[in-house]
Amino acid sequence: MNRTYWTIAIHLLCGVSFLALPYIFAPKGFSQIAEIAHNPHERTNLLAYLFMLGFFYLNYYVLIPRFYFAKKYVFYAGSTIVCFGVVVLMLVSVDRQDLIPHHTAPAEPSPSELKTAHPLPPKFDVQALHMPPPAQRANQEKPPFGFELSHALFLFLVGVFVSLSLRINDRLRETERQKLNTELSFLKAQINPHFLFNTLNTIYSLAIEQSSKTADAVVKLSSLMRYVMREADTDWVPLAKEFSYVENYVALQQLRLDDTVTVDFSITGKPNGQQIAPLILISFIENAFKYGVNPQEKSLVQIQLSIVENRLHLRTFNKKVRVFYDEETSSGIGIENTQTRLQLMYPAKHLLTITDVPESFTVDLTIEL
Repeated sequence: MNRTYWTIAIHLLCGVSFLALPYIFAPKGFSQIAEIAHNPHERTNLLAYLFMLGFFYLNYYVLIPRFYFAKKYVFYAGSTIVCFGVVVLMLVSVDRQDLIPHHTAPAEPSPSELKTAHPLPPKFDVQALHMPPPAQRANQEKPPFGFELSHALFLFLVGVFVSLSLRINDRLRETERQKLNTELSFLKAQINPHFLFNTLNTIYSLAIEQSSKTADAVVKLSSLMRYVMREADTDWVPLAKEFSYVENYVALQQLRLDDTVTVDFSITGKPNGQQIAPLILISFIENAFKYGVNPQEKSLVQIQLSIVENRLHLRTFNKKVRVFYDEETSSGIGIENTQTRLQLMYPAKHLLTITDVPESFTVDLTIEL
């Protein structure tokens, strides 16, 4: 509901700003609004802006989705021309009403006034004889209708192009969002089978040895799967749960790898009820384990998470080792798609730096939550 209220408020603000635009640059400023009552030009100008604003929303919500996106371009062009014709007819109607002079018949003098009238002829004001009535003076000050028609055409074309560009941009963003949601759903359904199978094998080995770590490993794997399958279904999740997911993932990796790799993992700061896009961090962490671990070499993986006020920082570092890699071990979304998700979910609110050198691979990610 809050998002709906914000959307309505933004639309109202933009509409009022559009209607106020001609008065911002007017010579008299906003005081020129008072002339609408007796100035036909100001009246026609205001109506032109109101008509264009109405067409903008008609085009945005009805014509573009129903005809343009349906590839019925002839119908769309015809509807647009008809709308412009209706606007012109309405402006012409208003203009003709303003051209009709409104005269009041002079009152006839009473008989008593005729008797007491001055015998001498009244003194005539020659300048007043050549001055047109107030209605005609207002019409003489009004610009020709051709000028107002060209102004209305300009506003109409602006409404067409602006509504088209905004609607097409929204559709492209929605398409990109659906694509990423599909990829995210694939990740949820897959959970990197290579990691899952290895973890289950590790738990099986612990069970055979009757290790005390068996129960803890089962709980962590269960929590990891529950988070991915159930709680990461929305656009945003509590940051505390995302941290818990990362902790469980790293703990299972440490359990699986045992002493064959040095894992330096730390989380500093408190989430304080903040939220984050789900599974936005895991691909960088998976990548560190995927390319930085080899039982036959000295391996080092560093994962550092810190939160300061509303700023989250993730740093991953791994030494590059020789690994035997195949498609089965790949992450469901990967670093490239995660970069796209960051651009979509955190536009101008994130900074990602990837340092890829022959000996190591480092990721520094900062997000403003």
